[in-house]
Amino acid sequence: MIIRKATTEDIPAIAAIYDEIHDREAAGETTTGWLRGIYPTGETAEASVARGDMFVQDDEQGNVVGTAIINKLQVDCYADGEWEYPASDDEVMVIHTLIISRKEGSRGSGSEFLQFYEDHAREKGCPYLRLDTNARNKAARAFYAKHGYSEIGTVPTVFNGIPGVDLVLIEKKL
Repeated sequence: MIIRKATTEDIPAIAAIYDEIHDREAAGETTTGWLRGIYPTGETAEASVARGDMFVQDDEQGNVVGTAIINKLQVDCYADGEWEYPASDDEVMVIHTLIISRKEGSRGSGSEFLQFYEDHAREKGCPYLRLDTNARNKAARAFYAKHGYSEIGTVPTVFNGIPGVDLVLIEKKL
């Protein structure tokens, strides 16, 4: 598996992964709290690629099987969090919208992507990791807990145009 910065050529594959997660949500196979047509969308991928903070994971054949946004952009409601590790903005790295295609199966790709995120944060001098997930997304919450991340609280918010979201704030110190 290779994790690399995404290019404009990757946007259709990223959008397909977003569609896949929305399909799984609609079928009741998963609960993310995201809404098709609102978040995440192809426009989400386009904006992230333009900013230079979209990363993709390729399988052995060069197919995009995972995606995440990694940057220092903390969601506005993070200011309301009671973080265990108070940190200045330049010390914090955030991962957003980590998704691994189910077509990839359960081969540890999510864990590999999370390790990439942690290594990237170290390289950029960011000892504090932050992220969030919808309180309803039990699978993500368990995944991050398994990797040593701590939930520090829940804040109600309007998330990317989705009202009434209880956002769980999660952190880890490297």
